[in-house]
Formats: sequence, structure tokens, C-alpha cells
Amino acid sequence: MSAYKQFLASDVIITPFEVNKGFTFKYSEFAGIGIDRFLGTSGSFISDKTTTGTLSTEYTVLVYSSIKELYYANFLSSSFGDTAQTASLIPGADRAGDRLVGPNQSTGYYSYPQTTLSQSRFFPTGSGVEIAVFSIPSSIYGTQIKPGSFSWTDNSNDPGSLTDDGEGNIISGSTVVGNIIYQHGLVIITNQNGAFGNGVSDLIDNTNVTCSFQSTITIYESQYKCTITENDFNFSTNPSILSGSEGQLYSFTTASYFAPYVSTVGLYNDNQELVAVAKLAQPVPTSATTDMSIVINLDL
Repeated sequence: MSAYKQFLASDVIITPFEVNKGFTFKYSEFAGIGIDRFLGTSGSFISDKTTTGTLSTEYTVLVYSSIKELYYANFLSSSFGDTAQTASLIPGADRAGDRLVGPNQSTGYYSYPQTTLSQSRFFPTGSGVEIAVFSIPSSIYGTQIKPGSFSWTDNSNDPGSLTDDGEGNIISGSTVVGNIIYQHGLVIITNQNGAFGNGVSDLIDNTNVTCSFQSTITIYESQYKCTITENDFNFSTNPSILSGSEGQLYSFTTASYFAPYVSTVGLYNDNQELVAVAKLAQPVPTSATTDMSIVINLDL
């Protein structure tokens, strides 16, 4: 048997928190997991110039152009991004009234900054330049790749390991060679400082590689405070307190020392459908003199 009591808004607290899980995949597992690699090249569109990834084939110039527009549009003239231009308002500048003076355009691009610091990004814009793009599916990394957890290891030690610095930069040795977009699962190798003398195509073709990272998932913990006042639930609804065919109460239930015990709390929706059950470690007696609270934590 059960008894119902409505929650107040103050009785329910929902708290988000992040959890992480580490993964390591060899090249032989890339296809099954969904990790892909693509080559991007600058220049004119050529219909037969494609890059074949683990799962699909894309045009190299489209890979290059899309990465450029999405993540580097603000960084083409300055490695620390273009400065937004704003106009000044001069009240009553002329008989017509107020007037804006100076340029009023601003950078209209959002380049997905990966740090609260002033991030520097480099993108090659010459003729025939190449970039490499590694793509990790969201079904694996969740909300985002945990900053500072990414590693791409060439097991033949040429060119070695690529890691992220936790601020959106990809490092080879001590040199920045590209960027990582944590929330999109994308690693972009721009060959900054000419770190890969032979270009980045080896990063796409090499099969003796291992990819490691930690995923991030947001879990919401709901806390329900079930308050039993001194006037609540002071009589049991358990049918075992009745005796005989007429349902007479046992005498002990009318004694002053009698108190029901709480062993289970059920959470119901607005349709009075049971959606969750909480079991106490041991039955707890209700009190006729003080309020008591039972706190239920539910992770979703």
C-alpha cells in the first residue's frame, strides 16, 4: 500500500556534472568505430580529386574550403584573429541629429574558440597546400573530447605522436602543427611551421597508428527531498494490521507507542504512474513529534 504527497519546487534540485571515459583505438578498429581521415587541398574544384576516408570519399577542395570557413575565417589576416571594428556615436553631430562615425562592420564569423585565452591559429592559403582532418564520431566522444586527452600515435615513429595542449592546439614534439575542435571531434593538421616537410598526406595514408582520447558526457543528478511532517503518515496502510473478516484493527495499532515504518519511497508522475523506487537501507519509523526528510538521488 502507499500514500501520496506532492513535491514542492524547492524539494527538487537538478545538478549537471560531467563524466569521462578513455578510449584507445588501433587503425584496424577505425572503420567499426567511425573514425575517418581526409586530405584537404586548396585550389579549383576538380571532380576527380577526392580523398578516401575510412567510411566515405570527399572532394579534397571541399574539405579544405569547409574547414577554412568554419574554423579559420577570422584568422586569415591575423594569427590571433581579426579585430572587430565598431563605430562611434556622436550625439547631435549635425542638424539631422545623432550620427555614427567610423566603420561599423564587424567580423561575422564564429570560429569555435577552444579556450578563453587569445588563441592563435594558422591556416595555409597558398596554391596547392594541404591539410589533414581526423574526424571522431559524436557517438563515441559524447558532448566533447576532454581537453588535454587526445593523442594520435604513429607506431612507426614517423612523424611520432600528436597531442593536444588542452587549449585547442595540436602539438608535435614542441611545435604547434594544427588545432582540435573538442565539441566537434575534429583534429585539423595545418602543417604550421612546416613541421611535415613532405606534406600531411602521410598522416592520411599511414595505417600503423593509434588514436586515444577521453569522451565527455553530461549526467544530470536529480535530488528529491521527501519531507514527512509530524502529522503525515502516522497510520499504516498495510493490510496486515487488520484482523478477521470484518477488518478489525489489532489492538497494538491504537497504542500511543505505535508508529509505522518507512521502507520504500516511490516516485510518481502526474498520472500517478510509478517511475522510480527508492529502498531504504533499513526501515525507519515515522515521528509524531518532529519532521523527517528522506533525500533521494537519481542520476539520469
